[in-house]
Amino acid sequence: MKGTYKITLFFLAVLFFAACSRKKNTFLNRNVHAVTTEYNTLYNGEMAFTDAKEQLAYGFRDNFWEILPVERIEIKEAETKAPGAAKGEGAGGFNRAEEKAAKAIQKHSMYIDGKEYNPQIDEAYMLLGKARYYDGRFIPALDAFNFILDRYPTSNNINVAKVWKAKTNIRLKNEEFAIENLQKMFDQAELEEEEIADGAAMMAQAFINLDSLQPALEYIKIATENVKDKELKGRYTFIKGQIYNRLGEKDSANIAFDEVIDMNRKTSRAYLINAYLEKGKNFDYEKGDRLAFLELLQDLEKNRENRPFLDKIYNQFGDYYRNSDSIETAVKYYNKSIKAFKQDRILQSVNYQTLAEINFDNAKYKTAGAYYDSTLTFLEAKSRQWRRITKKRENLDDVIKYEDIATTNDSILKLTKMSEAEQLAYFTDYTTKLKEQAVKDSLEAVKVEQKIANKEFYEKGKTAAGPNKGSTFYFYNTSTVAYGKGEFRKVWGDRKLEDNWRLSSKRTSLIDKDDEIANITPIAENELYKPQTYIAKIPTEQKVIDSLAKDRNFAYYQLGLIYKEKFKEYNLAANRLEKLLTYNPEERLVVPAKYNLVKIYEILENPSSADKYRNDVLTNHADTRYAEILRNPNSQLPTDESSPEYKYKQLYKEFEAAKYAEVIQKADEYMMIYNGNEIVPKFELLKATAIGRQQGFEAYKKALNFVSLNYPSTEEGKQAQQIYSNTLPLLAVKDFVPEEETDNWKLVYKFNKDDAEGAQQLKGKLDKAIEDLRYTNMTTSMDYYDPQTRFVIVHGLNTKMGARGFGDVLKEKKEYKIKHPFFEISSPNYKIIQIHKNLDDYLQQDVTE
Repeated sequence: MKGTYKITLFFLAVLFFAACSRKKNTFLNRNVHAVTTEYNTLYNGEMAFTDAKEQLAYGFRDNFWEILPVERIEIKEAETKAPGAAKGEGAGGFNRAEEKAAKAIQKHSMYIDGKEYNPQIDEAYMLLGKARYYDGRFIPALDAFNFILDRYPTSNNINVAKVWKAKTNIRLKNEEFAIENLQKMFDQAELEEEEIADGAAMMAQAFINLDSLQPALEYIKIATENVKDKELKGRYTFIKGQIYNRLGEKDSANIAFDEVIDMNRKTSRAYLINAYLEKGKNFDYEKGDRLAFLELLQDLEKNRENRPFLDKIYNQFGDYYRNSDSIETAVKYYNKSIKAFKQDRILQSVNYQTLAEINFDNAKYKTAGAYYDSTLTFLEAKSRQWRRITKKRENLDDVIKYEDIATTNDSILKLTKMSEAEQLAYFTDYTTKLKEQAVKDSLEAVKVEQKIANKEFYEKGKTAAGPNKGSTFYFYNTSTVAYGKGEFRKVWGDRKLEDNWRLSSKRTSLIDKDDEIANITPIAENELYKPQTYIAKIPTEQKVIDSLAKDRNFAYYQLGLIYKEKFKEYNLAANRLEKLLTYNPEERLVVPAKYNLVKIYEILENPSSADKYRNDVLTNHADTRYAEILRNPNSQLPTDESSPEYKYKQLYKEFEAAKYAEVIQKADEYMMIYNGNEIVPKFELLKATAIGRQQGFEAYKKALNFVSLNYPSTEEGKQAQQIYSNTLPLLAVKDFVPEEETDNWKLVYKFNKDDAEGAQQLKGKLDKAIEDLRYTNMTTSMDYYDPQTRFVIVHGLNTKMGARGFGDVLKEKKEYKIKHPFFEISSPNYKIIQIHKNLDDYLQQDVTE
């Protein structure tokens, strides 16, 4: 009996090993390999793949500010690497899935006489391709999908493989090829609903990538109608609404978003909430039911399930109140949105930018600048939006500067026009209010000190904390410490911990007022509270008053141009220019101001105002260039001495003559005169180059940056950007080159700019000496160094000692007797001192050595 059992086991083992053969097409072989592949190797591979895919999807965050990608997953093309070399989220799982798929193919494929007899091998290739796809290795993934298409044309996975091949080509930015192959699949194959949904979704993605939204819309509709997965159905429907919005079909977009909302819990809540918010962005504030819309927002805010989306909901509240002219309430909600920040950095940038714009519209330019600074921290550096906001923020510096000048000078000039009695009455009222505030602050300070002395903060803390709630020591209790800090700031503001911290001079920006009342001098004796203190500061000399008026007028003119050209705020621009004209400004500002008002009112489609200023220019300033332009905009000729082109050529000659200060000054004047003309960027770049020659590297860098940011689409702006990005880094080095590394030296005589005659005489002596001594390799020049300094230079010397020796020879020879001090410098180091204006550093180095 036992022998029979052993024989049976033996025969079973023989049968099992015979069935393991991959070279014999038998019923037993096919089924053993198929079952082993499906329920062992492939099962483990699919489990690893599913886990890795879920891990990859978990870390993905949708950007609802753009059309959502069809696949809710982010995959970056990986560098070439071997399977098993883990990289990125879930990479280990994808590598394991790939290993299992490869193992199934290697050990269980029954490819005999050109035919595969294991029905699970095409599944193994699918797993192989998908694992590579999600691992970011798209070319190897394509190989796997192509293998199925080439070797298994009758596979039930053939259409799935076509879709995945298209997916992979889209990731490789071969959208046209993907569209062509998918179109063939739709034309030739009998497709199941899920295959139609997947294929149509990929067609839509390819067209979205190509910015062909109309065909993308048609295919996303097909995908939405055929997909079974509820999460995907919600996603595709939301994308459909986004595409309708991009195409300007708001009603159709809202219908699509309503479909998402109607799905309720059958899809992701992120799609549901953002569908509500997208409908909110499309709300018609003129015809829509505002009350119903507000009630909807309030319901969304109250729903506890929406807490992760409060930042978005608060932003929508802000937009609602802003469009309803309730700016104060809008600001409140934008700030609430900022405080409820989750992960949407674009939303934060939008909140800060909106607050910046609100403050800008309210003429609070410094506050607007701070909000623009915050906006930039949430934008991707060097992106188009980042550049736009950076440009606007830098332009705002000029607005702040000129608005401050205009406001301050206006106030002072207003005081100068008052009688003595009016001045006294004005400042008596002002100082009385200062005294009242000073007394109030003093009393508050006494109260705070009394509370500290009576340990009232301690009692508050003990009450707040309750009995037996931990230590009752004042500084261990966060509530009482916070209360104490708040009370201190109310009275004293922010102050450093240092001696004499009570002095008014120690007060910081939190209480940045002229009425600094915390002072050791008694109030009754303090000059701060006496009207005569301020009256004495009012200018009385006509020269000073005229200078204030001139600066004020120029500030208003500059503001008009900045608002017109840089911010497109035409109403503000018109306001500033018209206000300028009421001050009877100097003639050089009058005509350009009127000319710009003509252009502004043409843009604002206000023909009566435009004609008013046009007729003014043509009648009262008929012989000016502006009148000529208004009569015939095409009348200017490049050879005309009044043309901007001629002025530019003349200014360039001055630049070549090293008259950098004159170039900078005249460039500013010409840019004001020719504002709006296409030649302005040329003047800007010439000015930037002159600044670099005059002031050195850092000033040149700043000036180039200004040109590149303000004129990015012009040739000059692109040239400035190229120099800024590629050339300046090469010039940034300040370290001097060691002497032994060069055989090209210069002998330099330094002169003050006022001694131009002496410099010219020295150059003549040097030329004569070189000719007499027959040094044919030497030449001389006069070089600009800075506004106060000029160099007379001898070029063509080979060593430092040779340069010094030549200088000594000229000093001693009686026919020359050149006693003027000199120094030697190598050509590379001369270039450095000219770029960085660091001559003193070089000379100091020479002394220490």
